[in-house]
Amino acid sequence: MADCEKPPRTLIIVPAWNEAAVIGETLDELHSHQPDIDVLVVDDGSRDDTAAIARRAGATVVSLPFNLGVGGALRTGFEYAHRNGYDQVLQFDADGQHDPKDIPRILEALSHADIAIGARFAGTGSYSAGFSRRLMMGLLAGTVSRIARTRLTDVTSGFRAGNRRAIQQYRVHFPVEYLADTVDSLVMALRSGLTVTQIPVEMRQRQAGQPSTSPVKSAVYLGRSLLALLIAVTRPKIAVKE
Repeated sequence: MADCEKPPRTLIIVPAWNEAAVIGETLDELHSHQPDIDVLVVDDGSRDDTAAIARRAGATVVSLPFNLGVGGALRTGFEYAHRNGYDQVLQFDADGQHDPKDIPRILEALSHADIAIGARFAGTGSYSAGFSRRLMMGLLAGTVSRIARTRLTDVTSGFRAGNRRAIQQYRVHFPVEYLADTVDSLVMALRSGLTVTQIPVEMRQRQAGQPSTSPVKSAVYLGRSLLALLIAVTRPKIAVKE
């Protein structure tokens, strides 16, 4: 009789900065849908009660001494996953935009890709964005799709999963220097030989705090994202250790 194959060990990484108003509710919903998956909250130098609330909600918490930005917080999470022997990770926003009901489908996609993106604008959901932001997303998606050799609609999504190869690449090379970490990290992974797919998901509006959706902020983000994309495609390719 063949041995039963063990399910992969999964870690959900939740970067959080001053999310006390919503982190408790987000984690409660996450635990209710995925009670058997470990959750790590990376408290990115919050000045409020984010860390304490996350601990009370049952998450493991790593607190950074000061704010590094989402790239630095995620890289901390990937290093934690590597050191603790996890087989796959999933990034999950603290602000309530991601629906935990979509997690099984995103993780399942890792059976045929190294990275799986939970994608808006892929035929599911009614998430809306302003014209300038949609224009930016479309331009970036078209460019990265050509690099990936597959159609992607939402390369700025922070709702994504990765297997061991992705963890190994991200923990060393995940960018922390600028806001375009989602785009740059994806392009660097693709140029390292990793594969990507996307899963259509329903995303919600931010449940608390102020979103950065003004035309001016979108234009600035577009410029920084395009710069990050240019840097990523001109960097030397990196071999990923198995």
